[in-house]
Amino acid sequence: MAKRLIPSLNRILVEKIVPPSKTNSGILLPEKTSKLNSGKVVAVGPGDRDKDGKLIPVTLKEGDTVLLPDYGGTEVKLGDKEYHLYRDEDILGTLHD
Repeated sequence: MAKRLIPSLNRILVEKIVPPSKTNSGILLPEKTSKLNSGKVVAVGPGDRDKDGKLIPVTLKEGDTVLLPDYGGTEVKLGDKEYHLYRDEDILGTLHD
């Protein structure tokens, strides 16, 4: 049975995007010094509450591609996959084509 994690409060579950190390034809690619630390949003919490108790929803949604900070987040392993939990305000931005 597969487990699904629903983050609490304003937390976001992210699967980091690992750039390919080989091309489709099998050519090995050297590591680039300026790689983007990005990930795909897998799940989001309902949001946090302000001092009056009103819900402040999370600004991201499942499927968004986001720019992640170099440090921070909590590593979570579900089955054979690794994910990271971040707070909504720790995400640096969204990436668009």
